[in-house]
Amino acid sequence: MTLGLHHMLNKYVSIRAKNIFSATVLICMAMFVIGLAFNLGVRAESRSVKLTFTSKGKNEYLFDTGVLRGKLRKDGRTLGLSSVVHVPSGVKLDGRFGIFSYYRIFTANKRYGHAAWDWPSVSKLLPDGAVQIVWPADRDHPFEMTAIYRLTGQTTLDLETTVKAQKDLHQFEVFLASYFLETFPMSCVYVGGNPETEGKPGFLIAKKSFGDWQMFPKDEQVLQIIQDGRWQKEPNPVKWAIMPYMAAPVGVRRSAVANLKVVLMAPPNDCFAVSTPYEGESHCSLYLSLFGRDVQAGETAKSRSRLVVTTDISNDRILDLYQKYIKELLSLAASDADQ
Repeated sequence: MTLGLHHMLNKYVSIRAKNIFSATVLICMAMFVIGLAFNLGVRAESRSVKLTFTSKGKNEYLFDTGVLRGKLRKDGRTLGLSSVVHVPSGVKLDGRFGIFSYYRIFTANKRYGHAAWDWPSVSKLLPDGAVQIVWPADRDHPFEMTAIYRLTGQTTLDLETTVKAQKDLHQFEVFLASYFLETFPMSCVYVGGNPETEGKPGFLIAKKSFGDWQMFPKDEQVLQIIQDGRWQKEPNPVKWAIMPYMAAPVGVRRSAVANLKVVLMAPPNDCFAVSTPYEGESHCSLYLSLFGRDVQAGETAKSRSRLVVTTDISNDRILDLYQKYIKELLSLAASDADQ
């Protein structure tokens, strides 16, 4: 399992970095066929279940897939997904500041205000039932940021984040936050081999003994981003305990109620750290650090992430879900290369 996932991640990174060299085109074409079959399956599923948002007034959107029900931009506030309920169990998921909520935005040693959820934004329902939210560029934020929330399954939501730079953005970061109720006290992150996981890749529980606030970076290279001073900026500066390197950007929040697990994931090139407070800490949060690279003036950069809510699932099955996600992205990359 882990060798196959490692191979797939390497393939994904290679495709993104080399813009799909001719040596990989045949492989990607095969993945495109798999992706086409998947997309046809999604279309068939969408005929029987509603994988779309619906408008409520001008600034609020509702969704109900039959398994998940909730709101986006509740009361017109840009706080991600809220009032999210797992319908079969009746368990509410989200905490005070929502799930997949845009929190801190950084460049090198600079923080842009308190949180993106405070910034002016506009939204609209797209023809395919997804929701687009745009934060326009202004004097204080020299970039336009766009989020597209799209339901891709009864238990799955994909998020696409795009930034269009008006000036050079050095080591740009979107700190994407997800807050859960206290019924989701346990968090863990998929890490490489270390003593806690018996020298093998595995899910490491965020124990209190490791520190109050724990960050799992991608590798040694990104530490200079994390430690450049951005996390000392008010309000609410954070001193992170640097944890073992993640094996892939996959984090989990677990509830004992109905044995629910919420899985957050991202492609390896799009997320440079996953972070969380210790198990049982009152924030009950999980964070993805997106981008982590320079974005030049006039450039448009994109990052993807996925949310899956599931029950009674093993760690191996979580990795299967991640592997499926990467396959889908490979298929899309192959499709884009052919156009």
